[in-house]
Amino acid sequence: MDAFFASVEQMDNPQLKGKPVVVGGGEKRGVVAAASYEARKYGVRSAMSGVLAKKNCPDLIFIKPRFNRYKEISNQIRKIFYDYTDLVEPLSLDEAYLDVTSNKKNHPSASMLAKEIRKRIYDEVGLRASAGISVNKFIAKVASDINKPNGQKTIPPEEVISFLEELPIEKFYGVGKVTQQKMYNLGIFTGKDLKSKTKEFLSKHFKKSGEHYYQIVRGIHNSKVKQNRLRKSVAAEHTFIDNLTSEIYMLEKLERISDELEGRLKKSKVAGKTVTLKIKYSDFTIQTRSKTLPFFVKDQSILFDTSKELLYQRKVNNSVRLLGISVTNLNNQTKKKEKIADVQLAFEF
Repeated sequence: MDAFFASVEQMDNPQLKGKPVVVGGGEKRGVVAAASYEARKYGVRSAMSGVLAKKNCPDLIFIKPRFNRYKEISNQIRKIFYDYTDLVEPLSLDEAYLDVTSNKKNHPSASMLAKEIRKRIYDEVGLRASAGISVNKFIAKVASDINKPNGQKTIPPEEVISFLEELPIEKFYGVGKVTQQKMYNLGIFTGKDLKSKTKEFLSKHFKKSGEHYYQIVRGIHNSKVKQNRLRKSVAAEHTFIDNLTSEIYMLEKLERISDELEGRLKKSKVAGKTVTLKIKYSDFTIQTRSKTLPFFVKDQSILFDTSKELLYQRKVNNSVRLLGISVTNLNNQTKKKEKIADVQLAFEF
């Protein structure tokens, strides 16, 4: 989807159409979750601080996220996907892989199917989408960004190698800023440069990722479209308008966050054994503290007590701008017997 959260807000409120809009963040605090294309013209982008976003675009409009609404729209879009194939792998609320090698329409052209799906999303939901079409997930993902917004790009088998050789290294999906700079330092600026390096060279400089880079630049990516991707974590966090300096105030916030997290765990129908406390300080440094319990938990009181214990594990030496709690080691990744035997039971009195 194109600028999904921001586009939903502009669709629901016509007064926002054509205006620079961001979802999340704020003039004082917070991080941008999504930016409209009008805002992106000013260099505003997701994961940018609200303060910097406002500096780049003084007329920027901040909108509070409505995740229930985004999920509602996302479900409408996924219903359209399932009219074409059951091999759908959602990556997030606004993105998914579809394997249409064999499809319900018996249509031989993946490009035509993508065009039809995009039209249906616009006609039935009211939002624009872009698509990438190719022989595997990696190349399709890269191609999906080529003609954004409201476009699509097909990379047929015979063009895969030439496409990857000409592609700037920063356009390779999974190559972030740190890896990009490291590759620049090694003289790797394009796919062709990357392809010229041996597997041994890439493994030496990029460890386990080296073999991955060696394969993908040759168009090799054997990951299948997975219908049911297992969720690995559930989390909730809050960024505060004013920095917290007292542990008493931190505990108040953690109580609310653990309550929110309990709701998310119950909604996802999972529980977990490992509780992690995330602390972001006023200087933007991040610290995490974890504890693994002998049973699966999703109860607010246990989540709060564990995060409280983690908070007091060692002294907080600076003012705090963000607190978060996450639960991992979930029971959706274990055998059925263990799920039944090891869940912490809660009783109402």
